Amino acid sequence: MSEIIRRDPRAEWIARNRLHPLHAALQSQNQTVWIGPNGIVRKNPHAIAAGFIGPAGIKRIDRSGAQQGTGTRRSASVEVQLPLHVVEQPAYYVAVVPDMVGGRLSSHDKDLLGLARRLAGSEGAVLAVVFGEHKESAFDSAGVDRLLLLDGEQYQGYAPEQRVLALRAVDNQFAPRHWLLPDSRTGGGELGRRLAASLGERPATRVWQAEGERCVGRAGAGQQDIQRPLARLILAAAECAEPVSETRHEARPVELAWQVARNLPRIEDLGPVAVDPAQIPMAEAEFILSGGNGVKDWELFHRAASALGATEGASRVAVDDGHMPRSRQVGATGTWVTARVYLAVGISGAIQHLQGIGACDKVVAVNLDPGCDMIKRADLSVIGDSSAILQALIERVAAWRQEGRRDAA
Repeated sequence: MSEIIRRDPRAEWIARNRLHPLHAALQSQNQTVWIGPNGIVRKNPHAIAAGFIGPAGIKRIDRSGAQQGTGTRRSASVEVQLPLHVVEQPAYYVAVVPDMVGGRLSSHDKDLLGLARRLAGSEGAVLAVVFGEHKESAFDSAGVDRLLLLDGEQYQGYAPEQRVLALRAVDNQFAPRHWLLPDSRTGGGELGRRLAASLGERPATRVWQAEGERCVGRAGAGQQDIQRPLARLILAAAECAEPVSETRHEARPVELAWQVARNLPRIEDLGPVAVDPAQIPMAEAEFILSGGNGVKDWELFHRAASALGATEGASRVAVDDGHMPRSRQVGATGTWVTARVYLAVGISGAIQHLQGIGACDKVVAVNLDPGCDMIKRADLSVIGDSSAILQALIERVAAWRQEGRRDAA
């Protein structure tokens, strides 16, 4: 029998393509070192045996040698215990006021906490100030050392003046070295500017980089950078820093030493105004129902989007086939979206589409193929016919609303 090593180019390509359905089958779970076709020793740096799964789901290489020669390997399902960072007596504080859209930390908020962690260093503590009730359970892994919850009906809805009074009380008690707020349209930008006026500070706005004693902000419609000394009050843009991913923090609850005075409101909040989801730009939508080649009844798809109150999106295949306008295409060749919930119906998951939804918080996939890439990406998957599932969704939503009307009556 010939000892010549024969190569299979197709198998090698599948082994390199992690999104291919057969990729996992061609990976040898026990092979971390092998002889290549030219006699060179090859090592697999992505093998879990050579490292561990990081907190963000990324494989980390262990260069300490602690896991070598033990004969054991970690699996992706094993939770890695991150080192706990404790600051008992902070030398100073860096205060962060996240937007908490939907009661949870957004990607922008986590970037902001990453910047705060960098500014706090080893001697400072990151103080997060959160208004109202929240649903977040990962303040510790986001880099929060101290957590101050300010709850009460006076902070509900649109109450910027009352919130500024509370932040002034925080400033008097904790004297933060820096204030960090997201320069966003969901409240942080306005609140930060109101706080700056109240404190008499000149804020640094649209900051995307802060190093040493300098910070850099965007200007001129994003075409120009402005450098200035590091300000005490910073309104930071998205992706201003890497989120905290390698340490846990206490998120120790703290309280204000005195009661915040009630503000005589000059602004009356009349509550939210219903907005047609079809008029919301996809880049700003919080809930997107997206259809692909697997959708056979587009009229039913539109009725489902209306019943769910979702903004409609589509894959490139659906757009090319004329089912949806080009402005509704999601992906690297269309619109990059940052929805809190992205419901993909009949979308197999091309690499360009997966890139476009990379910043979405929760992805729900409906598909007949349990091995498609969208199912692998999804946080929740439903295997079944799209028409039947959309019809069931419409019926459940109608029943839920009818039950709510009976309870209100």
